[in-house]
Amino acid sequence: MFDLIVRNANLPDGRKGIDIAIKDGKIVTVEASIAAEAKEQIDATNRLASPPFIDPHFHMDATLSLGLPRMNVSGTLLEGIALWGELRPIVTKEEVVERALRYCDLAVTQGLLFIRSHVDTSDPKLVTVEALLEVKEKVKPYIDLQLVAFPQDGYYRAKDGVTSLTRALDMGVDIVGGIPHFERTMDEGRASVEALCRIAADRGLPVDMHCDETDDPMSRHVETLAAETIRFGLQGRVAGSHLTSMHSMDNYYVSKLIPLMAEAKINVIPNPLINIMLQGRHDTYPKRRGMTRVRELMDAGLNVSFGHDCVMDPWYSMGSGDMLEVGHMAIHVAQMAGIEDKKKIFDALTVNSARTLGLEGYGLEKGCNADLVVLQAVDTLEALRLKPNRLAVIKRGKVVARSAPRIGELFLDGRPSRIDGGVDYVPIQK
Repeated sequence: MFDLIVRNANLPDGRKGIDIAIKDGKIVTVEASIAAEAKEQIDATNRLASPPFIDPHFHMDATLSLGLPRMNVSGTLLEGIALWGELRPIVTKEEVVERALRYCDLAVTQGLLFIRSHVDTSDPKLVTVEALLEVKEKVKPYIDLQLVAFPQDGYYRAKDGVTSLTRALDMGVDIVGGIPHFERTMDEGRASVEALCRIAADRGLPVDMHCDETDDPMSRHVETLAAETIRFGLQGRVAGSHLTSMHSMDNYYVSKLIPLMAEAKINVIPNPLINIMLQGRHDTYPKRRGMTRVRELMDAGLNVSFGHDCVMDPWYSMGSGDMLEVGHMAIHVAQMAGIEDKKKIFDALTVNSARTLGLEGYGLEKGCNADLVVLQAVDTLEALRLKPNRLAVIKRGKVVARSAPRIGELFLDGRPSRIDGGVDYVPIQK
């Protein structure tokens, strides 16, 4: 007797009509037509069952704070940072916790069960750190939350920036963050990368840096990040987030940079929604997209995973917690519309992100943790196109969220009476 069997599921690797049997929070069997009973059964009706979505780059301390204390009128990154600087000193721990928990409710309904959030350490009171450490414990039954000590105002630039980040790590924050392009000078940015990588090596922690989030092609801190990664033996444990300056860099320099990043096994985290919203603000026309070179980085063998970054906060007034929305935008802005391209984009929302976060037991194979989501789509390509409802979200073998199928009713003579979420209207294959 199993605890749960998901029947008649299609899997991301192309297998169809597969049953997934679960017991004691683990996947026990993955095969067609399992002849067994279960306490609960879910008929996936030949829809996609996927490992849960992962957001490797988010700012949960600021989420859902849109309009506080005022709106970002220019819509720029710098005004967003300034706006957050106004809100941070007056925000309470209780407010941060409440907003974060509300966002986590939304995330679960979207099948988003793993999140890496940067938490601002610039204010020495560390209210945001205290709040998110509390949230991490509260959501542990349904969301695995990793926290990055993030010196938003600069590790060296902010008063008490160095000591505040150290205190945040001592309090239990998981990962060392940085923002070298926001230091006062390029040299201080380089020095911050070196210092933060040394801290990570000494403490045995991963690194995840906002790096070169600018249109300036001369912002090249990712080169330093790769070199220091190799120097301190941190290969595979370091992520460079955004890397938008690479969009504007000279091709010859990039031809040298990407192999260095590959040697360092840097994890790359573009954030398609916010990158194309905030970058290129000084351009008239042609206007740069501002997202890093996703295809070239993937082709070089680097692990690329996509982040949502922000939802309704000082930097981004949009957002839904839906990682498929992130992937949908990535397809467009990276111009990766081929079948194999789209499969890679879906991987960047799931298995690649699991690698970035260093997750164990992630996937849909025997022995993996029983974490999965059933979507109202037949395969990964359709999921990216439709951004469909999550019919069931399962965490450690327990259903934690459900959504009804999206069905449209028609009242037209001679036409079908219903449309199944847009699935019925795909090109007819002959």
